[in-house]
Amino acid sequence: MIVCMTSPKLAIQTELGRMYSRQVGGEATVPSITTVIGMDKMDLSGWAGYLAAKTLSEDQRLSEALSQPSKMRSLVRESAAAAERFRDSAAARGDRVHNYAEHYALRALGEPEQLEKAYAELEANNELGFATHFEKWWEQYQVQPLATEVTVWNHSVGYAGTIDLVARIGGKVCLVDYKTKAMDREGFVKTPDDKVIMQLAAAAKAEEQVLDAEAGAWQDWPHGTDSMLLAVALGEGGSRTFMAPVQALPDYWSKFYALRRNWEAQFKIAQARASLVEITPPPQDQSPAAP
Repeated sequence: MIVCMTSPKLAIQTELGRMYSRQVGGEATVPSITTVIGMDKMDLSGWAGYLAAKTLSEDQRLSEALSQPSKMRSLVRESAAAAERFRDSAAARGDRVHNYAEHYALRALGEPEQLEKAYAELEANNELGFATHFEKWWEQYQVQPLATEVTVWNHSVGYAGTIDLVARIGGKVCLVDYKTKAMDREGFVKTPDDKVIMQLAAAAKAEEQVLDAEAGAWQDWPHGTDSMLLAVALGEGGSRTFMAPVQALPDYWSKFYALRRNWEAQFKIAQARASLVEITPPPQDQSPAAP
């Protein structure tokens, strides 16, 4: 059994998103799976506007600011940034939950881990519900981990990424992606976005996995392309497990492939720094007019 932990140094943030290198300190040459999927941008302006208005309406300083234009402008600026604050907070929470899940798997594998530290970080942020329901999910599904935080590479198309967990569940090798989600009004964990199907479809096309990030050592992907693909939604009040529909995977893969070509075109345009070039009018004809 080979256990692979992703080195953050293999991923490099660029102007066109996160890219991966083959070894620590090497040149980043391919985009990450999530960067490619990010080419399919969603219009979140409505959500951002709603969140800004909601934040402003709930601010206790609003009544006082109504008669003071300078204070009102300050509140409006703060409220306008509500979507960014929410996004950053959710990302930090997701990192903490993923960190706990990784170290939980490492302990199960008998590998060096820092589970207590990861638990303490959740506790400090009042997020222990995520840990509780993750552990319940692990027990209920009788998870047998094979590897955690696995960096994979696809040469044929040109991308890399990280799989949260490779495990045997119900006798089947599964690729698992964790999604931290809020609870809905009925008290259920919200369903992940369908883009996770595209993410899992790309992960299932892995051709290599890293063995040693420092040395740049890789091995052939040992799990084939017929693994079960699971998205596990983790919330403070529960968990839900979803399987990517097998019949839809070819279409999601086709879309990912198209987005990868789109990313490459954007990358080449950025490298060439190609943009509109202003030109001047042609010189006026100075020759005498014909009689």
